[in-house]
Amino acid sequence: MQKRLYLLCPTDYLETIVNDAFACDNFFYYSLGTSFTMEVNSIESIRKLVEKHHIQEISFVLSNNNHIVNDALGKQNFIKMRGLCSLYFQITKQKRYSDLFWQTDYNQFSILSYHLNSKIKELQWELGKTVNSPLEINGKIYDRAHNVFKNIYADLICMGKHSLN
Repeated sequence: MQKRLYLLCPTDYLETIVNDAFACDNFFYYSLGTSFTMEVNSIESIRKLVEKHHIQEISFVLSNNNHIVNDALGKQNFIKMRGLCSLYFQITKQKRYSDLFWQTDYNQFSILSYHLNSKIKELQWELGKTVNSPLEINGKIYDRAHNVFKNIYADLICMGKHSLN
């Protein structure tokens, strides 16, 4: 049976929904807005979990109405919580970029995709140094209104910045 590790935000309450949607051996790691930093202890914990349980896939998952992301895009009441200042900066920066490139009224999916793609790249880099097995790392956004998990936009779509000469 396939084994997966889900990196979730505890404010989304997705553990039961993930277990119902993905019938396999599921493991969970929590951090606010999936903002965990790639420090040695976090990476070592994930690496040990992957190796001990022979996990083949890691998925970063956020709800499309995640409280932490919504706060970063709004009043920023939680910005002083440990580890969130950098996350809020990255999310507001991506919102500015998304506003330039996407002509929609609501571009939260692109903002969430950018954030998750960034975390995927960081984790791939860190685990690539230690994990020798093939390991798929991806991102999903849970759409509460339709009760579905959607794959995030490809990294190509999520631009960091654009300049023309």
